[in-house]
Amino acid sequence: MRYLPLNKEDRAEMLARIGVGSIGDLFADIPGSEHLEHELELPMHKSEMEVERLMSGFAAKNIPSGSVPFFVGAGAYKHHIPATVDHLIQRSEFLTSYTPYQPEIAQGTLQTVFEFQTQVASLTAMDVANASMYDGSTSTVEAVAMARRTTKRSKAILSGGLHPHYAEAVRTYSEMAGEAVAILAPDALAAEDLAAVIDDDTACVAVQNPDFFGNLRDLSPLAAVCQEKGALLVAVFAEALSLGLIKPPGAMGADISAGEGQSIGNRLNFGGPYVGLFAAKQKYLRQMPGRLVGETVDALGRRSFVLTLSAREQHIRRDKATSNICTNSGLASLAFTIHLTLLGDAGLRRLARINHAHAVDLASRLAEVKGAAVLNPAFFNEFTVKVGGYAAQVVERMAQLGVMGGVPVSRLLPDAGLDDLLLVASTEVNTDSDRAAFVKALEGALSC
Repeated sequence: MRYLPLNKEDRAEMLARIGVGSIGDLFADIPGSEHLEHELELPMHKSEMEVERLMSGFAAKNIPSGSVPFFVGAGAYKHHIPATVDHLIQRSEFLTSYTPYQPEIAQGTLQTVFEFQTQVASLTAMDVANASMYDGSTSTVEAVAMARRTTKRSKAILSGGLHPHYAEAVRTYSEMAGEAVAILAPDALAAEDLAAVIDDDTACVAVQNPDFFGNLRDLSPLAAVCQEKGALLVAVFAEALSLGLIKPPGAMGADISAGEGQSIGNRLNFGGPYVGLFAAKQKYLRQMPGRLVGETVDALGRRSFVLTLSAREQHIRRDKATSNICTNSGLASLAFTIHLTLLGDAGLRRLARINHAHAVDLASRLAEVKGAAVLNPAFFNEFTVKVGGYAAQVVERMAQLGVMGGVPVSRLLPDAGLDDLLLVASTEVNTDSDRAAFVKALEGALSC
């Protein structure tokens, strides 16, 4: 009875009050062909100790990222997170706080969000940033939706170099809203001509930099074409640390910038929670999704912070909401802010240079590996390697040799015919011996 507080009489009373004869009647809208007529093939209940033992067995099948040389990226990157970050975000003032609707008692939370927004705007060289989205994919979805609201056009063009998860999220949202979306074919060489497909119905062009395959792009010419044709340029990024070295979206003329901030302050965490970054030009401020924290003064003239433009959110004017996301990844964005504050401007740039140098060193070593070729003419800390045979099999063989060798493109693009491509990321956590181990494992995997 500890976990099942309702008895048969309680359930019967509840069903009678609702006006249905059985629990099954609550699912009448689900077609009968979709009903299970048998129990799920799951083990029966176990004791707490048995569950712990079972789950520990499952966990032991994983290879922790810190236990072997690790070169996995493709949108989720392993970086060193200072112990200070975890120590501070676990303070009760941060860990238990949630919605700062009452500014008079939430000044600390509002100030941390304001600092986060300031950092994101500076990183992206955009005018204004919001309090974060859920992750990079939802941030991209909201950028496309914002472009449609702003331009009063429907069609969104997605680069073939956009992360497949981001593109799929946009496609799903667009289909449900009856909006048009055109996704270009994946192109590991970044040879696509996005400007040529922009027409009078185009609301925006979403392009990633560095792209999914690691290529660096100059978005300035595309931004000029978008402006000429009345479309918005959405500049997307999956590796936030790259903004410490490459030219930021705002400096290349982007109207909206959206991406993933996991690399700064947030561990891999088996895929989440992550933190979506979102910034835009000042003139589009009122169309931005999610929360924004603004700075003001109180009745005594003291600096203070408030949620601003909140009339756009569901909790006040649902029919005028700019987004289905009216919250933010508060703790993850705080971790981002603390880590970036610890780094400072000089530290961020130095860390970005180290990442690039490590990747360049690894790519140079691969030039000596028979059956492997780096495709990218330029990259940040991730690049694409063409291997002889199936990249997925190569990764499995490398894992057996004690190296997590990257992500086969076919895992995220199974129908693209790119089975021989491998995404490899080398960050500051990889040592010289790690990179030597990668080369040795790749040679061994290719010789099988």
